[in-house]
Amino acid sequence: MKVFIGIGANLGDARATVGKAIGTLAQLPDTKLVAQSALFGSAPIDSSGDDYVNAVAELSTSLSATDLLQQLQAIELAHGRERPYRNAPRTLDLDLLLYGDEEINTADLQVPHPRMTERAFVLLPLLQLVADLHIPGKGRAQDYVAAVAEQRIHELTPT
Repeated sequence: MKVFIGIGANLGDARATVGKAIGTLAQLPDTKLVAQSALFGSAPIDSSGDDYVNAVAELSTSLSATDLLQQLQAIELAHGRERPYRNAPRTLDLDLLLYGDEEINTADLQVPHPRMTERAFVLLPLLQLVADLHIPGKGRAQDYVAAVAEQRIHELTPT
């Protein structure tokens, strides 16, 4: 299954954390890292704290969506993720953005990610990977870019 994972961090050495997270995603069972976007810096949305470092990873996996979510949450916990309140600054955030063409709506998981079309830090890295991306139930990802054009985001230079 082709899946896309949104990656973000804004506490500690966020750039290093995002890099380590991508490496960890590549080591998941029955999973292969297919591609990764550049790293982007973005201002917090509905939150506070330092700017985020964001990226998107494309994976190929035979894990179920639920098993993949559990793996993502375990990686977050290993990086010290806490959830004191909604949109709190974070050491690492891993979001299952797309799981093939599936639409999933359970108590624990919503795919496509419900706010992905409202976030430049998701759309721009995604479109860097797949320029003609179609979001199940929503249409072309490119059609949402104009609505997020005012959000502050920039591609980070490699270190």
